[in-house]
Amino acid sequence: MILNFTDPFFTTRVLGFEPLFDRLQRLSESNERSSSYPPYNISKDGNLFSIEIAVAGLSKEDIQIELADGVLSISYDGPNTEVINGEHQVVYQGIAQRAFKQQFTLSEDVVVQGAELVNGLLTVNLEKIIPEEKKPKMIEIKSPKRISNK
Repeated sequence: MILNFTDPFFTTRVLGFEPLFDRLQRLSESNERSSSYPPYNISKDGNLFSIEIAVAGLSKEDIQIELADGVLSISYDGPNTEVINGEHQVVYQGIAQRAFKQQFTLSEDVVVQGAELVNGLLTVNLEKIIPEEKKPKMIEIKSPKRISNK
């Protein structure tokens, strides 16, 4: 699905939301290019989120995690196919170790708390921190003052 926000309606009737439309356009483009490799899960527990990505065979040095402009990118550049002393040769390759880049667009209230790699699962921990000004507030209902005619 391609979102095209070059329509004059969007530029003349909606002001101040240009960053939102830019982000939607990038999201649309990244969804077209994105792949399901490597497989991942996203889970939520209250205001805590975690992204688990299956990266069996990779070390923490192989994986790059970057947060830029509200987009969390997790990538691997691919295996080093260098042959050492001409001795190493893969006869059959059944274990996929191909390059990948997964991107996740985060809300401005979501903060990356950290990442860990355990038993072939990369877990990125996130937390949604709601600022005080965005938290629900109770509004007191006051009784009107009545002026008596005496």
